[in-house]
Amino acid sequence: MRPAARGPARLPLVACLLLLSGARAFPQELLRLEASQDAMGTTFTVALYGEDRERLEAAADAAFAEARRLERMLSNYRPNSELSRVNREAGERPVRVSDELFELLAACLDYSRASEGAFDITVGPLMKVWGFYRGTGRLPSAEEVKAALAKVGYRRVLLDREEKTVRFTEPGVELDPGGIGKGYAVDRMVAVLREHGIRAALISASGSSIYGLGAPPGNPEGWEIRIRHPRDETQTIETLHLKDLSLSTSGSYEKFFVAGGKTYSHIMDPRTGYPAQGVLSVSVLAPRTLDSEAWTKPFFVLGRQWAARHSPKDLRVFLCEDTAELKCAWLP
Repeated sequence: MRPAARGPARLPLVACLLLLSGARAFPQELLRLEASQDAMGTTFTVALYGEDRERLEAAADAAFAEARRLERMLSNYRPNSELSRVNREAGERPVRVSDELFELLAACLDYSRASEGAFDITVGPLMKVWGFYRGTGRLPSAEEVKAALAKVGYRRVLLDREEKTVRFTEPGVELDPGGIGKGYAVDRMVAVLREHGIRAALISASGSSIYGLGAPPGNPEGWEIRIRHPRDETQTIETLHLKDLSLSTSGSYEKFFVAGGKTYSHIMDPRTGYPAQGVLSVSVLAPRTLDSEAWTKPFFVLGRQWAARHSPKDLRVFLCEDTAELKCAWLP
């Protein structure tokens, strides 16, 4: 995760659309507060409703402070973060970590086992060799992919629950929080807002991981959210409402490059070492944003049929396949 930018954050267009979509006819006595801030290499936005502006401002400040705290724990761009220390040292010896990081890594390994390895937090070496770590991508040689793939695999991460330690089976393994960090941060921000007495809020990380807390005034169904058309960002492919529910979307349009007439996206199949093909976007509804964000990756990698058979029962999946005639639908 990239370190937070300094100075005032610029609210992304997609986030503006998401926030404004909840604006109906609000009662005069309720105040609305919107704010944004950069952390963890992304822009977090909040829209809050309440009767006291000072309370709203204090709640928003506390939520953003929580995102910055998680950046200090999870950033792989900050050499002094807890995750960076694990990446440096766990190939040589067991590294004791905080209870919070241990439980998050344990959840990642659970996702990996449940997805047959399609979700893998050790995908870091592949993201680097494909140029997606700090750039927009490059086409590596087959030898480079093979060398990176030799360092990838969730079974190379060993957790000792009693000692709260992390160890890699060999040097060169690297944890990449890109598949879960934003979702976890959104969930933690929601928890902080609840602690401050906020009952209606929309929290978004770059518009791709969102949680709707309660419902905005005038719209008891929840926060209206639009899923963009994967081939035309000006069009909406689906509209839904979030009420105490999260939505995360992963799309090939987020980061990609074209080489030899073929498009390569940043969504990697950690089992093959190559970007996943056949799907354009996946949106997942779930009670927790951590779950919705994590599951978009294996559903993208493994496709509609696998997702229909193996999706956890508390999730709903909206998937767009890369076909001549775009095929988008909720899974049964």
